[in-house]
Amino acid sequence: MYLSPDFVVIGGGIAGLRAAIALAPIGRVLILTKGEPTESNTGYAQGGIAVALGGDDSPALHAADTIKAGDGLCDEDAVRVLVEEGPPYVQELLDWGTRFDRDADGELSRGREAAHSVRRVLHAGDATGREIARLLWTRVSSFKSVEIANHALVTELLVEHDRCVGVRFYDQFGFPRDARAKATLLATGGAGQVFRHTTNPRVATGDGVALGFHAGARVADLEFVQFHPTALNVPGAPRFLISEALRGDGARLVNSRGEAFMTHYHPDGDLAPRDVVARSIMREMEATGGPVFLSLSHLDAGYVVSRFPTIADMCRQIRLDLAHDPVPVSPAAHYVMGGVQTDVWGRTSLKGLFAAGEVACTGVHGANRLASNSLLEGLVFGARAAIAMQEPPEPAALGVDRRLAPAASGLEARGSGLERGSLTTTAVRDLMWKSVGLFRTHDGLEDAVVKLEASYAAHREALANARADDGDAWKQFNLVTVARLIARAALRRLESRGAHYRADYPERDDIHWKAHVVDGLTL
Repeated sequence: MYLSPDFVVIGGGIAGLRAAIALAPIGRVLILTKGEPTESNTGYAQGGIAVALGGDDSPALHAADTIKAGDGLCDEDAVRVLVEEGPPYVQELLDWGTRFDRDADGELSRGREAAHSVRRVLHAGDATGREIARLLWTRVSSFKSVEIANHALVTELLVEHDRCVGVRFYDQFGFPRDARAKATLLATGGAGQVFRHTTNPRVATGDGVALGFHAGARVADLEFVQFHPTALNVPGAPRFLISEALRGDGARLVNSRGEAFMTHYHPDGDLAPRDVVARSIMREMEATGGPVFLSLSHLDAGYVVSRFPTIADMCRQIRLDLAHDPVPVSPAAHYVMGGVQTDVWGRTSLKGLFAAGEVACTGVHGANRLASNSLLEGLVFGARAAIAMQEPPEPAALGVDRRLAPAASGLEARGSGLERGSLTTTAVRDLMWKSVGLFRTHDGLEDAVVKLEASYAAHREALANARADDGDAWKQFNLVTVARLIARAALRRLESRGAHYRADYPERDDIHWKAHVVDGLTL
């Protein structure tokens, strides 16, 4: 069955919804979601949205913090767009009725998180993403020109004459459909489920990166995976995110002896950049032989519970009192800085295909995302992509300063010689956590690449013989595809920078590696 919307949006998070709102008055919009409408990384975003609205703040200061956190690899044009266009787009959210927290005098309450020089993070309790998603879904639902297909299995981007002309998907009843459109937006979010431990929901399996890559779009910077320092670490309990906003409000990381330790690793202590905190926690656990905790017992208990009600409730469900008990935490995969390579208008290297939000790589985050910039990124670049989607389709002019990565020498051939059995999803996630996690080495990465190359080939072969609407087969193939791309990029980058840490190359190397590792269609 064929559909003919004007625009297709794949994903129901902040980037896709903001784009759909802008496109709905122009033409017919089809939104495809993998699960329920609320099941996206946006809804799981606790801390807030960073934006320069305070009197002591400015876009220039926000840009400086973003670039510093990005560890020398931010695209400064993209950063400028983010921080300068962020305030009016956030004001738009306020005008539409987003319920951000306010102080007693009615002024917007602004929190502080790691690597921010001032308090600039707007929040709605500790469920900011959920509140923004509520508002955006309400607005989207008011447009008669928008059709929403939930539980859609997108299997392919339709490409004709080097142009994306739509998508192939299976609806919730398993019926095949082609949706042909003049512009298609990938807004599928992240890929945290590639790793054993993650704060991401089950739907975050990197489908958009895999779809774009297989259609011929360039992907970049996938070696840069941010591990959030503080995910709940209780056996049998979900790896629930414990927001950085807690440390911004004074929570302390302590070891099993109750000692604060972060100043031993970085002068900014508990508010050091995320990559530093995450690695420091792992080193402290190894040094002491015990767990690490987040402690709020020195703060006002009433404030803690009222400021962080969602986290407090989650802790109560596992018999912990957030305000008084030390909460066991450890790092978990959280955000992928890389993705489908785009310009600042969301254009990819494939004509007619756009990307925005976590699935995209504008270079705005560099090697390490500044806390709470992700919601702002989705908002700003989702809106900008919608503007570009209304224009005649042109591929992005992505410049020549990007390093086009050659295939890792000999590894594909070695992988093809292995037994042609595919790795299970659990095996992929375990392998990625062990060998492509916080601490990386040549031997571990090479082992991962060899195994993932063989598994990738086996999955492709299995998929060719599977039912076309076999959702599990497609999800596994996408997961292996993205894992393979991350591991290949991490093996190629012979330095440590931001979230990418090579124990065998522990220093940053600007002479050779102040560049973006780009993967073309190298199947």
